[in-house]
Amino acid sequence: MVRKLHIKKGDIVMVIAGENKGQQGRVLEVNAKKMRALVEGVNTISKHTKPNADNPQGGIVKKEAPVHISNLMVIDPKTGEPTRIGRKMGSNNKIVRYAKKSGEEIK
Repeated sequence: MVRKLHIKKGDIVMVIAGENKGQQGRVLEVNAKKMRALVEGVNTISKHTKPNADNPQGGIVKKEAPVHISNLMVIDPKTGEPTRIGRKMGSNNKIVRYAKKSGEEIK
């Protein structure tokens, strides 16, 4: 069973623990099975690649590695600070996510 996560693709998040603590970025991809997310500009690694069609030169490529979801917090759209996420019924009877700090709805 895959749990419902507090982070979705496109959210702006802050890393709250680990080597990259304090860094912010946009979520590019979420893997719910492994409980990990790929965040733009966070947790970059150097990957050695052989020459191929995409990279004819080969060499060392910098790319993002996934971060565990427990180390990420969504940024509140109103205050710009990290916040917890809640769920409630929206105006059109759909469940919407909202920031617990400000009560602002998260798109």
